[in-house]
Amino acid sequence: MSETVNLSCYKFVRLEGLVELKARLLSACVAHGLKGTVLLAPEGINFFLAGGRDGLGAVLGLLRAQPGLEDLVPKESPSAEQPFRRMLVKIKREIIAFGVPGVDPAADPAPRLRAPELRRWFEEGREFTLLDTRNVYEVRMGTFRGALDPRIWNFRDFPRALAALPDSVKDRPVVTFCTGGIRCEKAAPLLRRHGFKDVYQLDGGILRYFEEVGGAHYDGECFVFDARVGVGPDLRPTGSLLCHNCQMPLTAEEAKLPSYVPDRSCLHCVAGKPTGRGNTVRRPSGTEGL
Repeated sequence: MSETVNLSCYKFVRLEGLVELKARLLSACVAHGLKGTVLLAPEGINFFLAGGRDGLGAVLGLLRAQPGLEDLVPKESPSAEQPFRRMLVKIKREIIAFGVPGVDPAADPAPRLRAPELRRWFEEGREFTLLDTRNVYEVRMGTFRGALDPRIWNFRDFPRALAALPDSVKDRPVVTFCTGGIRCEKAAPLLRRHGFKDVYQLDGGILRYFEEVGGAHYDGECFVFDARVGVGPDLRPTGSLLCHNCQMPLTAEEAKLPSYVPDRSCLHCVAGKPTGRGNTVRRPSGTEGL
């Protein structure tokens, strides 16, 4: 059986004719046997697609024919199986939920820092702050060494968590990062609005860093929002899984613990009601202000 190709990509750009574009995309994706999710919004596009290389190429051609999307460059990774169960194309208010009016990455992007440059900053011993903009359960799976974790349970919590960061962080360069870069597109401009003067975003996020640099200065794996659950610096699935009860990710080693009983419990929920993820999150006591 041929290997499945996984593509992920986003772009902040003013899009029009979303209803028509949705219909064309869904028809093309189904015709070519692709599965995944495409999010369309007036502010841009965000997609995760998996299937055969020829079908993906055809859909990319359709997208690149759309004004403003001519230069789409997806991130690519392999998997032995199809990681998605169905094909969805949705029209949303935002391609990444944030809820802060006036943040427009297309009009006011923060400078991008390429992966080789970030590695050079590490190796030179340069003083800077790496700010992880992902959720707690993602950070648990792996992150850059020394990165600052604002302890958020949903990206909509980030603006509140930002206000709790120490003022000393403003005195040095800040590099925001996430899985593929999309959250940083909104987080970095917000930092500048809050008085951070030297702000960068890691171009292409962790996945592009793995692709161009490997695992240098990174510990663990990267959580991804599909059936692979986690990928390593080689961009291949790590064997991590989701607890059926609470939907928290578990590394292959954590799945060997006695607390993990398939369909019943894991180390995160064995002692009581699960914490949960995303919009269903039930924040632990003491973190309501984050």
